[in-house]
Amino acid sequence: MFPKLKLSQHSQQGSALIIGVFVLTVMFLIAASLIRIVGDADESVNMEVWGTRALFSANSGADAALAELFPVDGSAATCTDVSSTWAPPTGEVGFHNCTVSVSCNTATADGEIQYRISSLAVCETGNCAGDSNSSTCLRVSRQVEVEARGN
Repeated sequence: MFPKLKLSQHSQQGSALIIGVFVLTVMFLIAASLIRIVGDADESVNMEVWGTRALFSANSGADAALAELFPVDGSAATCTDVSSTWAPPTGEVGFHNCTVSVSCNTATADGEIQYRISSLAVCETGNCAGDSNSSTCLRVSRQVEVEARGN
């Protein structure tokens, strides 16, 4: 039938080396892809944590402005009584490296005074000095607006 071809030991040398190099190359590419995926996931978690911290800081600034605008004792207040910045109480965990700017505007409609409070929080970590575009700088900002009516 078909003649059996017998390859000598000498003609087969090197094929295992080529297969080994191919397998190592494929494994290297898979490992590099996994490292990149893990790095991207780590960065997205950092952004989410700092974004949440900035959102809660902006909410706290708006709450503090509302407390100044509508004091518990029921006395009348205006936008001039609302401070332009909010700082967390000393020792509060979670607000470090965050700054909050608050603005208050008024408008009158149908005899009622309407207030619009805008609270902008900026939280940062790493080397963010000045306008640095450093790769270690992570700066996140969130803004919250609240509208309220008073007499």
